[in-house]
Amino acid sequence: MTVAEDATSGDFVQSLARGLAVIRAFDADHHELSLSDVARRSDMPRAAARRFLRTLETLGYVRGAGEGTGRSYALTPRVLELGFSYLSALSLPEIVQPHLEQLSRDVDESVSAAVLDGADIVYIARVPTRRIMSVRITIGTRFPAYATSMGRVLLGGLTEGEADAALEASTLPALTDRTLTDLGDLHDELARVRDQGWSLVDGELEPGLRSVAAPLHGRDGRVVAALNVSTSATRDSIEHLVEAYIPPLLRTAAAIEAELRLV
Repeated sequence: MTVAEDATSGDFVQSLARGLAVIRAFDADHHELSLSDVARRSDMPRAAARRFLRTLETLGYVRGAGEGTGRSYALTPRVLELGFSYLSALSLPEIVQPHLEQLSRDVDESVSAAVLDGADIVYIARVPTRRIMSVRITIGTRFPAYATSMGRVLLGGLTEGEADAALEASTLPALTDRTLTDLGDLHDELARVRDQGWSLVDGELEPGLRSVAAPLHGRDGRVVAALNVSTSATRDSIEHLVEAYIPPLLRTAAAIEAELRLV
């Protein structure tokens, strides 16, 4: 059943969905919003947005400042409770983090881990060394899977039908002049990623950003997450990226997988 079909079923709670839409209106680039901003970003009338904001404020998930039309809103740290149960049940972040720290020391670059959520990747662990993107990356940051190295190894770990569904769920916009947006080209790239066991993306998510990624397999052999090393095109050539970063990246993935088999 599709999301649209679910939304019309008797089991769908519209008010819960709209309350979550209000929370999702805030992100790293929009950490403080006016009522009008929240209404626009969550696609609902101002009166409804006001009721949800007041409810979230009463529950402690949102704080308000100012009066009248100048009042602004921001999320509070309490919203972390909403994701903490998932991260607590998911042993990946605590297993992955020390390995990422060692990998970052070995390659002197930013390294990350992510999982697949629909058509997006979601960051679950990260060790930054320098700012290489215009967007600040934190735990929970999302990017479209089709245009990222981690996304491609995660999509490559799906069945062809599952990968097709994930790609079709994305509008596949050209984020840069290098972004692959043709479904045929993306299918060919995913086949190459499956065969070689790693992915390289050069300037497809953001100009000048290069990254390589490797999959993490769980105890049942399925791809459960991905690791990557990110760098700048001005600092590293493609040849250096492949020769210097992929071997330690694959060794790190193997070490993490060995631990995952013991969990």
